[in-house]
Amino acid sequence: MEEIKKLFIAFPKKTVSLLELEQVIKPFIRSYEEFAQVVLELEAEGILGMVKAKGRNSRNPSLAFQYRIQKKMLVDNYHKELQSYRRNLHPSINLDAYYQEEPNVWKKHLPYIQKIDQYLQKFSFPTEEVPAPERSYELVEDEKWIVEKGGKEILEKIGLFHSLKIIPVSEPLMFAINPMQITVEEQFHLIVENKTTFQGLLPVLKETKFSTLIYGSGKAVIKSIEQFPMQYPVIAKHYFFYFGDIDHEGISIWYSLNEKQNMILALPFYEACLHKKSAMGKAYQKSREIAFSQFLSYFPLEQQLQIQRLLEDGCYYPQETLKTKELQQIWRESNWTSLNYKK
Repeated sequence: MEEIKKLFIAFPKKTVSLLELEQVIKPFIRSYEEFAQVVLELEAEGILGMVKAKGRNSRNPSLAFQYRIQKKMLVDNYHKELQSYRRNLHPSINLDAYYQEEPNVWKKHLPYIQKIDQYLQKFSFPTEEVPAPERSYELVEDEKWIVEKGGKEILEKIGLFHSLKIIPVSEPLMFAINPMQITVEEQFHLIVENKTTFQGLLPVLKETKFSTLIYGSGKAVIKSIEQFPMQYPVIAKHYFFYFGDIDHEGISIWYSLNEKQNMILALPFYEACLHKKSAMGKAYQKSREIAFSQFLSYFPLEQQLQIQRLLEDGCYYPQETLKTKELQQIWRESNWTSLNYKK
């Protein structure tokens, strides 16, 4: 019966016809008699209220042709269930987010939450970081749960992902190090989207004020940037600059990175591109409006309009529009410190 009640909370309408009611309850019953018994019990509890104007059928037992669902009563019961679990689960497990979720989400997540509770009750919190598959197997006996089966979402929802000392699984971050800058207190790191640009800039890395040159490999960097603190465990104030293609995908990559780690646009490179001849193509790419708006805000109005017209016309600027010598000159000679505090 509790499973049926949870289905009614998610039901899209306030009223339900007898035919719709049968479809909802059908997986739980085998005959009309069983169906009628369930409906009458829900009537008796006040969860289903007969719409009198529609009348009742002539079958035995008789049911109404339409019912009004008392969702407030159902939600109250769901919240009481959450409160009950909150009292009994490990105190570090936070269920607040589930008060805003549909009960079917809670039902789906509960078996995993119970396994996490058992782990914490037995072992408490781990003291050492381990890769996600290893921790995943310890928690729920499924090494793929955290990375591939929604486990990270659940752990974040209950506020435990970071406390369980999980090393994210992603491709290693690919970068080159400038030994001349490794000890400075404020360190600059340049991420470039494409391999050609990485190779073009690499020979002059030691002639710049940057501590690393990072190869983003397109979208891969969105995950691999998580590895940076482990792969470069240097205590300093770190500033990340990003240079990618001026197209919707390149802009989206920058925005996704910026959500994880403040990512300053490497404006001298972008502005140099805007003085070049654009390339045709990429019209198939879809705009991510919030990313596009944030990206444009870094540029003067005239350049904002230029970029808008460019992409609307199906054109773009690949990083490769800047030749190696020009890339190197821009990197060596630009005043990166002034950009450092721009946004």
